[in-house]
Order: sequence, then C-alpha cells, then structure tokens
Amino acid sequence: MKKEYDVVIVGAGIAGLYGALNLSPGLRVLLVCKEELILSNSALAQGGIAAVIDTENDSADAHFNDTLIAGGFKNNPNAVRILVDQGPNEVRALIEQYGAEFDHENGSLHFTLEGGHSKPRIVHYKDYTGRAVSETLIEAVKKRKNVELLEHAVVCGMAKGKGFSFDILSGDEHFLVSSHYCILATGGIGRVYEYTTNSKIATGDGIALAYQLGAKIKNLHLVQFHPTGFANHLTRETFLISESVRGEGAYLLNCRRERFMHKYDERLELAPRDVVSHAIMEEQKATGSKEFYLDITHKPANFVRERFPMIYSRVLEQGFDMTKEPIPIYPCQHYLMGGIDVDLNGKSSVDRLYAAGECSHTGVHGNNRLASNSLLEALVFSHRAADEINRLAQQEQISPVPAEFPEIQNALPLPAGIRTETRAIMQRAYFITPNQQEIVNGYERVCALKKQLETTPYRIDRDYVEAKSLVTVAYIILKELL
Repeated sequence: MKKEYDVVIVGAGIAGLYGALNLSPGLRVLLVCKEELILSNSALAQGGIAAVIDTENDSADAHFNDTLIAGGFKNNPNAVRILVDQGPNEVRALIEQYGAEFDHENGSLHFTLEGGHSKPRIVHYKDYTGRAVSETLIEAVKKRKNVELLEHAVVCGMAKGKGFSFDILSGDEHFLVSSHYCILATGGIGRVYEYTTNSKIATGDGIALAYQLGAKIKNLHLVQFHPTGFANHLTRETFLISESVRGEGAYLLNCRRERFMHKYDERLELAPRDVVSHAIMEEQKATGSKEFYLDITHKPANFVRERFPMIYSRVLEQGFDMTKEPIPIYPCQHYLMGGIDVDLNGKSSVDRLYAAGECSHTGVHGNNRLASNSLLEALVFSHRAADEINRLAQQEQISPVPAEFPEIQNALPLPAGIRTETRAIMQRAYFITPNQQEIVNGYERVCALKKQLETTPYRIDRDYVEAKSLVTVAYIILKELL
C-alpha cells in the first residue's frame, strides 16, 4: 500500500465498486474490503434492479409513485426523482460499458414484478442478480490502474484533519494510510440481529466510523424485515427467498396451508414488505403458530427450476423441493433504510466524507424500501458521489497530515459474548414492531457495553472493531426508539 491516496473507499459491494469505476483515472484510489471482494450484501441480492427501461408500458412517474407509497410518503422526493430518472442510465451503462448480463425474453430484456410495484420493471439475471453484477464490476475495477484493491482488511479507526487518516489492519499488521476524500460503502447492520439475510461482514462498521467522526446519523431505527426468509434457525445467516418468487405467482400460506393475505391487504402477496411482515405477525397471533409457507407448486416445475435455479438448489439441499411442496418461511432482518445522512451527491455532514449504498441515508426509501430499489440506489448515488469528488479534486489539492493511532500497551483480549448479548437485546427490543419495555432495558445495558468498549484497553483487532460497531449501532437505534 502507498501511504497517501486521493480517495479511500471502504467497502466493495456495488456502491464501492461503481464509485471506484466512476472516479477520474487520474485519482489514486484505495478500495478496502473486509473479506474477499465477492462477499457483500450486494452479491446476495437475488431479485434484480428496478428501473424503467420500457417507457412504452411504464414510466418514471409510476416508479416514483410506487417508491413513495412503499415508503409511507416519508421519502425525500428530490432523492426519489433522481433515483428513478437517473437509474435507467446506470443500468444501460452496466450493459453497454461493462458487459453486465440480464435475462431476455423474445430478444428483449425480461422485466419481472415484485411487491409494491405497479408494473413489471425489474431487470434480473436468474435469481442471483447481485452476484452477477458484482462479478462484472469486480473484473472492471481490476483493470483500473489507478485503483488499488486491499482484501481481508479492516479499518480499525479513522481520524479527520485536512484529510483523513486510517488505521487499517491487514493480516496481523496495522498500516497508516491518509487520503483527501473518503467514500464509506460498508453496507448494512444485519449482524446486530440474531437472524438476518446479511453476510457476516454486515456489522455497521462504516456507520460507527462516521458516528465517531461526528457525522449525522439519521433514522437508524428504520429497519426492514423481509417476510420470506427460509425458516431454518440453525444458522444466523438466513437464506432469502426472493420477493421475485411472489412476483412470479407464489402464495403465502399459514400453518393450516391456507392463504391469508386477503385478510390484511388488497395487494395480497404483492403488498410491500413491511405490510406482509406485519400481516404474518397478525396471522401468527390468530393461529397461535409460527409456521408459514411459500407455495409455487401450481407453476410448471421446469419454469420454477429455470427461473430460480439458486433458490431451488439451496432449498433442495435443506430437504424441500419447491416444485412439489411449500417452502417454510419466516420474517427476519434484511435491510436498513437509515444510516449516514447524506445530501443528493452522497456528501455527509463531515467535510470530504461521502457515503453510498445501504450504510447511507439518502431519504430515497422513506419508512420502507421498495423491492429492488437497493442496487439502483447504490449505482445512482455512488456515481453522484464520484462525480462530485472528481469536480472538487480539480479545484483544490491538500496535503493530509497523518494522524497517530497510538498502540495500546498491555492490551486485553476482548471478552466473549458481547456481540451475542447485543443481538439478543435487539431481537427482543425491536423485531418488526418495537417492544417499549425491552427498548428501555436494552438501551441501559447497551450504554454500559458501549462505555466498557470505549474505556477498557482492549486489543484493537477485527473482533473488537465489529463488537464496537454492533454496540454503537444498537445504541443509536434504541436511543432513537426511546
């Protein structure tokens, strides 16, 4: 690694990768990835990217309205307008500039339907769109001579002066790096819950780093719970049964194998995610059972296997043939609508600090994200952040003065159980609906854990960083809910 860069990007999901690709080739860029490049929430995205490509049968205004409805009209309309207007151009760029592949039907792009959308407008590649797009962007970034990739590395600390200083742990060694600008693209916070669709790296590190720098964090309590996680609680990471399965006609069933969504919403299985998750909770009260299923057996078996090859094979490994029997499902944590508060160009309240993707709060999603708007947001706003950095970098050059990250003498190992306890607190306090008494109790305990982590001379390693990030995230969420 060099000691100084123009831009350091933390996180290598679609927001981080696309941001790097849109930065000027004259800028020196370091892209830091906690694990291997392909491991991100982006790569786990199954459904696709919502964008109005077919303007004869759909419109940006319809996409705009659907996004507002799903978000309970709490969205930032200016951000939504940018999303729906600029989004199709980004999808075209994926195809034309980078060679991304999407499914076609009769020679044209195939558009699927998902909950909350009034028209089929989601472009997809099978049922693993996120991975396909991520792989395409990774190959493109690897060809950029101005971008240095650092995998298996953790940002343990950030300091702000004229520019930024980073304490980066790679292997067993700490490195000091400085930059003029920073883009945080660290993804979600799923690991603050016991069960989540998020990958193991989704511990809210970027949000915690920004918070410690004094950046404004907004609406961190706006957590989306996906209604159709595969109901296997043997692992913390829950396999997602994509919303596109319901988009292709799957039914939700209760413990009696009866459809029930007609009791709760006229849009049935294609109601927005928060509506469906709340309906499942209400049906659970009515039946006294946590058993729920997703049934697509009425569709031709060949269609199901070809349209959902990954989901089909994954649930088959668990002993369920989705062409012949319903899949057991249950809601779990999925997405974050809040985060590091940014403007329409991805800029935070801290000078030269930008955020993009799930760790940011653009206001696009309001109270609930519309299906397949996540990858779209990552593309649109990482591009806008890169454009602004390109413009500013031409106007002003600074020489960052590296900060010191003093080594802790006689550092103590982190005691076991802090992350497990934090997850249990969050699961009790806020799963789909807040539990006010558990919020009060949990906040008190999380405050104590936060103080313990901030004042005890623990060894600064990945375990410590992730524990501190999760406790910080839990603290902010519970404080907002009080």
